[in-house]
Amino acid sequence: MFEPLYYKDKLLLVNPAGDIGVVTLWSPVKTVYKKLAAAGIDLGVQSSRVAVLGTLYGNGLPELLHNLLYNPQIRHLLLLGKDLSGSRRELQGFFERGLEESRYLGSPVYRIIGTDRKMDGSVHPQDFIHRPLTLTDLSQCREPELAEAIRSYFALSPPQQPCTLARLQRPIPQPAIQWYPSHPGAHTIIRHTPLEAWRELIFRLVRFGHRQQLRKGERIELHNMKVIIQEPFPETAQQLAHWGFSLSELHAYQASLLDPTPPDEQPYTYGNRLRGYFRSDQGVIDTLTAAIAHLQEDGESRRAYISLWDSNRDTLPLVKGHPCLVSLFFRKFSEQLTLTATFRTHNALDGWLRNVYGLMAVLKYVAEAVSLPMGSLTLISHSISIDPQGSGLTRAQAIAASKQSDHRHDPHSGREMLRSDPQGEFVVTIDQTTRELVVQHLYQGQRLTEYRASSAEALEAQLARDCALSEISHALYLGREMARQEMRLKPAKQPQ
Repeated sequence: MFEPLYYKDKLLLVNPAGDIGVVTLWSPVKTVYKKLAAAGIDLGVQSSRVAVLGTLYGNGLPELLHNLLYNPQIRHLLLLGKDLSGSRRELQGFFERGLEESRYLGSPVYRIIGTDRKMDGSVHPQDFIHRPLTLTDLSQCREPELAEAIRSYFALSPPQQPCTLARLQRPIPQPAIQWYPSHPGAHTIIRHTPLEAWRELIFRLVRFGHRQQLRKGERIELHNMKVIIQEPFPETAQQLAHWGFSLSELHAYQASLLDPTPPDEQPYTYGNRLRGYFRSDQGVIDTLTAAIAHLQEDGESRRAYISLWDSNRDTLPLVKGHPCLVSLFFRKFSEQLTLTATFRTHNALDGWLRNVYGLMAVLKYVAEAVSLPMGSLTLISHSISIDPQGSGLTRAQAIAASKQSDHRHDPHSGREMLRSDPQGEFVVTIDQTTRELVVQHLYQGQRLTEYRASSAEALEAQLARDCALSEISHALYLGREMARQEMRLKPAKQPQ
């Protein structure tokens, strides 16, 4: 007798003693049941050959296969319905072409040959060698031929045979993943302080970083990471010490980035590359002084760009020691001096915050010279990674685990606050006259625009079109508020 292990509430049982399972793909089960009835197929609970009908949207393929292993009396599968996701091809491919080794989020899995469908390997086509299944596809048939094709299928099916095979039950394992899916080059972090930004950076790497095997060992890596620090000012010694950093050591590193002295035993120093390495016909080029001159001559100049990469040296194959910091770009923006720094490669755990503090000193030096307040500091890391060897991964995981929410900790009040969205705030109300939901987009207390619709879903489409929000927590909050107001807009149900 057919006893489902999975999706019992979504299956339509006809005759549990039957030997045919009907896979309706994306078509509703009841719709296909009516087609069978209209074709004159016996659907009696004690006489029908049909044991069960069920959909297959694609994600339920492992559960379908496990149900079949547990119910070996099902000898025939009939595909009957509309296929909107390729699940028909995947089911056929499993039995006809089999599985091949693949990877999923960094872990080994199997893939149905010729498709993108990943499988955990708990069920293989070989499991059905001694409990063979016939697969018949009528999903491509169209009316009026479909009814005749259904009748022909049942008329020509071989007689049902008694089943003597034992049930086979296996657990479906949880997916073993090394990272969560994201575009590895699309992460942008906006935070107020250096430590806030660093903690979020480590969280992103632990959760989304890909495991890469380099010559120097394994790395947990993301690429083209962009981090914007809105308030690039030093934290207290106590705050830094809590996370393993020394303010005095960071001060020493800041001084080194402004020191043009040639390196003694090292292949390069950033201070030397910035202020004492490159030469012209007039002598040594202090690139920071040159950037200051550009900005003093023209406050809107976009020529205050510095490259630390020496193509005459750093591209040679046998040269050792290449700068990780490769460029600086100073720009007056909104009456503040901003700095964007580009790194070729970056050590996230120990090097990143150290580099931030060094760049803060460089930004302060140039900003004071051109009489502008310091603005935001942006770091772009082409390759940023964590070395998981030793205690690296354990330390990174502990830092990531310290993130309890996406709220911002206010150092003045000590309270956790909803992270502000740089794109503004929203107020949701109801216009009782027009019976519409109204969303007002505000920025610094001023109304920018207004969205109106009769449903939260329609407002969602407008807000998404305009890219009106940038913070995930803000979007979730706004969605919840729109849904709450939509419930108020709907008329109350009258008692029966």
